[in-house]
Amino acid sequence: MQFLYPAFLFGLAALAIPIIIHLFHFRRFKKVYFTNVKFLKEVKEETSARSRIKNLLILIARCLALACLVFAFAQPFIPHKGAAVKTGQKAVSLFVDNSFSMSSLSQDVPLIEKAKQRARQIVSAYDVEDEFQILTNDFEGRHQRLVSQEDALALIDEINVTPSVKEMSKVVARQKQVLTTAKADHKETYIISDFQKNVTDIQASDDTSVMVHLVPLQSVQQQNISVDSCWFEAPVQMINQTNRLIVKITNHSNDDRDDVPLALKLDNQVKPIGNIKVKANSTSYDTVNMTIIRTGWHEAELSIQDFPINFDDAYFFSFNVESEVKVLSVNETVPNKYINAVYGQNPFFKLENQSNTKVNYSAFSTYKLIILNNLKSVSSGLAQELLTYVKNGGNVIVFPNASASTAAYNSFLAPFNTNQITSFEKKNREVSEINTDGFVFKDVFINKNSNIRLPATSGNFKLKRTSNTGEEPLLKYRDGTSFFSKYKIEKGSLFLSAAPIDTDFSNLVQNGDIFVPMLYKIAIYSDRSLKIAYTIGRDNLLEADNTVSNTETVYKLQGSAEEFIPQQRSVGSKVILGVGEQIKEAGFYNLFLQADKPLNTFSFNYDRKESNLQYLNTTALKAIGGEAIDVIESTAATNFKALIGERSKGIVLWKWFIIFVLVFLGIETLLLRFWKT
Repeated sequence: MQFLYPAFLFGLAALAIPIIIHLFHFRRFKKVYFTNVKFLKEVKEETSARSRIKNLLILIARCLALACLVFAFAQPFIPHKGAAVKTGQKAVSLFVDNSFSMSSLSQDVPLIEKAKQRARQIVSAYDVEDEFQILTNDFEGRHQRLVSQEDALALIDEINVTPSVKEMSKVVARQKQVLTTAKADHKETYIISDFQKNVTDIQASDDTSVMVHLVPLQSVQQQNISVDSCWFEAPVQMINQTNRLIVKITNHSNDDRDDVPLALKLDNQVKPIGNIKVKANSTSYDTVNMTIIRTGWHEAELSIQDFPINFDDAYFFSFNVESEVKVLSVNETVPNKYINAVYGQNPFFKLENQSNTKVNYSAFSTYKLIILNNLKSVSSGLAQELLTYVKNGGNVIVFPNASASTAAYNSFLAPFNTNQITSFEKKNREVSEINTDGFVFKDVFINKNSNIRLPATSGNFKLKRTSNTGEEPLLKYRDGTSFFSKYKIEKGSLFLSAAPIDTDFSNLVQNGDIFVPMLYKIAIYSDRSLKIAYTIGRDNLLEADNTVSNTETVYKLQGSAEEFIPQQRSVGSKVILGVGEQIKEAGFYNLFLQADKPLNTFSFNYDRKESNLQYLNTTALKAIGGEAIDVIESTAATNFKALIGERSKGIVLWKWFIIFVLVFLGIETLLLRFWKT
């Protein structure tokens, strides 16, 4: 047993007072008349003995009452497992996990309600002068400060399930950050969670300045199937063509499932896909064929039926089918008739020809592809604009002139980190290898092993190889040197031909099996295409085309139930939108300047991080180790107010000593009243 205020024990010296009073108290006898004096001595002896016993018992009762009173003021306690009790003001941070996994059922109520109950009991276990931080996965601004006990209980009542989810290491860091501002004598943190394996990344720590208490809650439901993501096989969707959509579904349970119904909702029309087979604890992929019959933005939703965990049963995505793809050909003299023929036969493509002396730089962002056709040199102004265009996601094909200035071309190509052009060599050469793994020639040929007619050249530029160019050869000569290659730079790509496009030096334009699909695929190839889906809490920055030049114009985002103004910053032809924590519900969000004219559609989904319902049990949490990490074991019936009070203050005994004071005073009263001597 220890004492919170041991100085009060000096009050035991007051026990001398009743002892002195009893020692120097002279009892005044009253006269008793007897008819016969022979009994006087006997009565005197009996009365004196009874009086001494009574006075001794009264003395003991008074001393014990006074001693118990002194002990009560000294605040005796039995420390928890021998730990020292922390006196003084305390600063306590409580994290209540309110992610989707906490909507699972415990034995009687959802885990989130059990977590809130635990949080209330923990707060109530401390003193009213202590300070508290209530933290959730939302990391809201109002949760980044210390409040009173009353305000802490009010904040706990307001906690609801949220799509946000944070790793435990970030939670602990945020708790310690707030506690550093406290002036309290002692600082402690509590984490109330189901401790899923995917988010529990707490590391062992020997920093005992802030004690971390883990309060695990266990769900009774540990099976779930989720629609994780989807993507199109081709980067650009075209009208009236089959678009293959790849769907990823994961079974997080220990049982095989062969009857998972999958449905596709496209532009408010539901199309059943069929049942998907997914083995236990594995991922399955399925392909959905889609045919788009109109241009513009499309909203789609993939869904399954899986009870009771359903936050990850739907996956929203949106995409845009353009009415045309614009291509620009910058020519030295006259347009190339073969290029005109390739794009002129397909109404989906719109080709524009411009002279290299009359190029409209301001319209570059509207083209998906720019072709440098037979230019003898590239001016510095054009080179700079093309570099910016490619970095922002554009594609450029370079067909040099046979009499091109190598110095001018190398100056233009240097920022793109390509191989350097040297002398022009008139020599007959044949292409022998085609790269069918890249996007340009992928799926172009049904039988890759068949005898494909490849182009040949009678003159080409020698290319000086440089290191770290990131070159991706698409067509190679027999000696392994490159004829046509791709170079990636930031969001876009540059395609460089070693031979001119003239029929005097190359038959590439006359080879329809290679030339036509090559120009088609490069025109629709895009690394700057918008994502078809975003994740709430992860994707906080969106990118869209900037349709106005007025800096005071305000873009807005509107979902099914809310409308808000995101942060926005114009960068050239693009506008960067910051949504922060403003998006809370999965679904479609339209970008607009005028409410009836949406400019873009963004699809947001809940984070799938918590789809895998595997938890760390108490044993696993204890294995984390560290002197500053404490795992609190409990049952559903555990009273946390008493448990935490015992842990922080020990077993408090002063109330019992007050009771003992009253008991001993009662004994004294009974002795004085009913013991007649």
